[in-house]
Amino acid sequence: MAAIAILIGALLLAAIYYDIARLVSAHQSRCPPLARFRGRRAALEDEERWCAGLLLHGRIDTRSYQRRMTGLAHGHRVVEPPPHH
Repeated sequence: MAAIAILIGALLLAAIYYDIARLVSAHQSRCPPLARFRGRRAALEDEERWCAGLLLHGRIDTRSYQRRMTGLAHGHRVVEPPPHH
């Protein structure tokens, strides 16, 4: 019973560390997770949700958000290069 509790705790900690690393990293992956397995329309819908999340977390500005959404409305993904400081 204790082994199961330790395993669940370890999985929870791994998930927390992964989420923190994903939120802190400056690199945005090319595709939202699992989008490529479900087809083009699902990928565009996931990209829309992904962009909304980036905007809500302050990772992109309003102009970039509008440019991405306009591209998605026309069926294209707009991936901007990461900003160089």
